[in-house]
Amino acid sequence: MSEPRTRLALLSPHRVEAGDADTLAAAIAAACAAGDVAAVLLRLAPSDERSLVNLVKRLAPAAQAAGAAVIVACAGFAGDLVSVSARGGADGVHVDKPREGTLRELRDRLDDGRILGAGGHEQRHAAMEAGEAGVDYVMFGGLYADGVAPDAETVIERATWWTEIFETPCIAVAHAPEQVGPILATRAEFLGLESALWLGADVAGIQAQVTAAGEADS
Repeated sequence: MSEPRTRLALLSPHRVEAGDADTLAAAIAAACAAGDVAAVLLRLAPSDERSLVNLVKRLAPAAQAAGAAVIVACAGFAGDLVSVSARGGADGVHVDKPREGTLRELRDRLDDGRILGAGGHEQRHAAMEAGEAGVDYVMFGGLYADGVAPDAETVIERATWWTEIFETPCIAVAHAPEQVGPILATRAEFLGLESALWLGADVAGIQAQVTAAGEADS
């Protein structure tokens, strides 16, 4: 039996807080048990650094016990996200729509094998600049913090373009079940799942689609 070509990446809800930790950790563990999860992106609510570190410490083991990397994002946080990630025991950081120079600065600091990812690429050149800065992946799609969904066709187009040209892996994010198949067809290295698709949902069914797509290509 061939290995699936695409692995799963789970996106937490936006603005995760300490009160969400126990329920979210249990859901992460269940999803990782049901599918081949490569990474979990924790999108945390801004807080003080100590509180964020403690929150990551509560959430990271649920994913890492299953072999999944934990990547920390925190839009609006004015502190040191690299420090939060490292002190919390996570595997890296993710930034959306980074300012000029931010990714290269983070890459210099994350030079010990820790992960740097970037998303929010509304223009192709922004994704290309992220790749040139040395990110470990680019991400296309993912709900905005206000809950608005990006255009699904644009996500498919961007992922298809990227995988055909660039070696840096990409995460293409689905926020509805009907988007899973088209994203798998892009040959993206990672299928990102918004929280509605994995929190209490049929991760095993999605994994079956991933596996079937990989076998069809073998």
